[in-house]
Amino acid sequence: MNYLSTLLPAFFSLIPLLSSSQEKVPAKNIEAILYTGEGTDQPLVVGLGGSEGGNAWTSDHWKLTRDEFIAKGYAFLAVGYFGCEGTPAILDKIAIDDVHNAIKVAAKHSKINGNKIAVLGGSRGADLALLLGSYYSDISCVIGMSASHAVFPGHTQEFNSSCWTYQGKELPFIPINDEAVPFLMKRDLRGTFEAMLKDTDAEQVALIKVENIKGAVLLLSGDADEIIPAVSMGDKMMARLRINNFKYPIEHVIYNGGHAEPTKHFNKVFDFLRQHF
Repeated sequence: MNYLSTLLPAFFSLIPLLSSSQEKVPAKNIEAILYTGEGTDQPLVVGLGGSEGGNAWTSDHWKLTRDEFIAKGYAFLAVGYFGCEGTPAILDKIAIDDVHNAIKVAAKHSKINGNKIAVLGGSRGADLALLLGSYYSDISCVIGMSASHAVFPGHTQEFNSSCWTYQGKELPFIPINDEAVPFLMKRDLRGTFEAMLKDTDAEQVALIKVENIKGAVLLLSGDADEIIPAVSMGDKMMARLRINNFKYPIEHVIYNGGHAEPTKHFNKVFDFLRQHF
């Protein structure tokens, strides 16, 4: 036996074992997997993936981050709202009611403090997190990574329907305009969104009413986002909150990097939750 092999058992004995459990939450049109740690009264953090589909937060890629939430005393609900078994196939006309209903079921778990619910998402999942907070008063914290300030079309070939619905009705969205088509044909998504946003009348109708959120709001954006103008979108939301005398803590953090950059800074997310949730 060498020197290193004698040290390893002692080293690993110093690391507390993470005791957690997981279970599927019954939900209509939604895949929801709940991860809980030991004890009761755990605040609930809801993780929402983006336009990649599936239930991203159940993947091995996010396991260490998911486990860190559990280690810090949070329960974690991983939600897949399209591209999973039993969910819509594509990101189109997703009922935010269905997502909220899954959250309500999870919040009734015996280990969870149903009065403390935070939703966090990246990209389209960030938009969904903001919408959930704006429509439902039981959401007490919203974290959006690379978030849009308005609703956009669903991912159909025609782009003639909304990403989201509420109580059976499509939410107003910014349509594809003539100026956006050449950018779309070149797969220049940033150019596509910037062209669409020149339709300022449609933008105003499609704005997410972030001022209705009943809790703290954290936005994380990359200054070189290749998909959406995330910084300006985030700044517009911050301005809207201030104009409406929003009474909860708000913060918009801008990083050097692209669309995925905010997902590399969960230290900021944990600090924000510790202070404001």
